[in-house]
Amino acid sequence: MPPTIVDAGHGSPLVLVPGMQGRWEWMAPSVDALATRCRVVTYSLGAADTGGFDSLIDQLDGVLTEAGLDAAHLCGVSFGGLIALRYAARRADRVRSLTLVSTPSPSWRPDPRTERYLRMPRLMAPVFVAGSPGRLWPEVRSAFDTPRERLAFAIEHTLRVARAPFSPVRMAARVSLMGRIDFRVDCADIAVPTLVVTGEGSLDQVVPVTATLEFAEAIAGAGTAVLDRTGHIGFATRPERFAAIVAGFVERHAS
Repeated sequence: MPPTIVDAGHGSPLVLVPGMQGRWEWMAPSVDALATRCRVVTYSLGAADTGGFDSLIDQLDGVLTEAGLDAAHLCGVSFGGLIALRYAARRADRVRSLTLVSTPSPSWRPDPRTERYLRMPRLMAPVFVAGSPGRLWPEVRSAFDTPRERLAFAIEHTLRVARAPFSPVRMAARVSLMGRIDFRVDCADIAVPTLVVTGEGSLDQVVPVTATLEFAEAIAGAGTAVLDRTGHIGFATRPERFAAIVAGFVERHAS
C-alpha cells in the first residue's frame, strides 16, 4: 500500500493541501523545492460526497496526526485553500500560519457552465481536459524562455497528470460542496498570520486574481504576494519561486 501522506525535508512543518483535482502528485515539483527549506507534508484528497465539506477538515486532522504534528503551517492551493481556510478557522490551535494560493473567491457560486459539469461530470470531463491547454498555455509561455523549455515542461507535466488521474465524480462533488458554504464567515475567524498568493492577473485564466485577493480584504492583517511570470499553476511552472514565497513566509512565522 502507498503511504497515506508524503513527508519530506526538515525544519518547520508545512502541510500542503492540493487543489480541486485532489492529487498531490500534480504539485510534485513544489514539494521537492519546499523540502529543501522546510518539512513538507502533503497528501491526496479523499471523497467528500457523503461526509460533506467538513469531511475534508477531518481528513486534514488525520494528516497532521499521522505526521505526528500537534500544529503546522498550512498552504492550500486553489480549492485546497478553502480547506486550509476552514481548518484554520476551526482548529486554530493546530495552525501556525495560513497561505492561500490562487484560491477561488470566499463567496464563489457555480455559473451555468459549472452547473452543467456538476450534472454530468463523466460526460463533461473530456471537455474540461480538452480546454485545459488553452487556459494554461499563456502562463507556460511566460514562465519559460524558449520553445524547447516549454515543450519539455508540457511533456513532463502531462506525464505527471496521466500517472495521477483525477476522478471527475469526486471533483464534481467537491465543486458542489464548495458552492454551499459562505467562506466569508471563516475569514472572519482567522487569527493566524495569513498570506494570499496570486499569479499575474493576465495569466491566471482559471481563478481570477481579483477573486483570490478578496481574502486579503476579508482576513484581518493578511499580506499578499505575486508569483510572477505565471498564473494558476505556478507550483509546477515556477516551483523554486513558489517555494521561496511560501517557505519564506513559514520561516518568518516559525516558533
